[in-house]
Amino acid sequence: MFQEPHGDLDEAVPSQFLISVVMECTPSESPWLDASWEAVGVTAQLWDEETPKSQVTLIHEQGETKQYLNSGFRLHLYVDECESYYHNLCSPSPSCFVIATEDDEGVPVPKIVSLSFDEAHAYLEVEEQVYAVAMPPELYRWCELFVLNHYVPELKKKRRLTDWKQGESQGGAQ
Repeated sequence: MFQEPHGDLDEAVPSQFLISVVMECTPSESPWLDASWEAVGVTAQLWDEETPKSQVTLIHEQGETKQYLNSGFRLHLYVDECESYYHNLCSPSPSCFVIATEDDEGVPVPKIVSLSFDEAHAYLEVEEQVYAVAMPPELYRWCELFVLNHYVPELKKKRRLTDWKQGESQGGAQ
């Protein structure tokens, strides 16, 4: 049975969100590295012009494990990425993709947050670090409304098979 989507598709959809990334530093088990870094979460709130710009804050410390909040990222959705958002939403674990570059000391610094599989894959191909982090519910709903408003999947068309035998009889070898 078909169910109507939750919410009104015509409701005002925000154009962007303010995103903060939680990066965790733990002691490394590798003899070549002092620490191991991982993106462990993202937070989202509506964009506000008075919101502080990019900053890094220590938010939790337990033993040698430290968590830092990297704030000030803007997350936009683009119509030409709708198919990628759609596949992300339909995946078993919808994710935010945190793209990071290493600083001079080898510490990954988040640069971009995206909901697009395709964008994350493009950064992986140029050997940037990409972390997949669980998508918060408010971003899921926002992305879902955006996709419902802008994406129409293309119907798959069955290819017509060519009758190769017919071609031989008309212009075959002489």
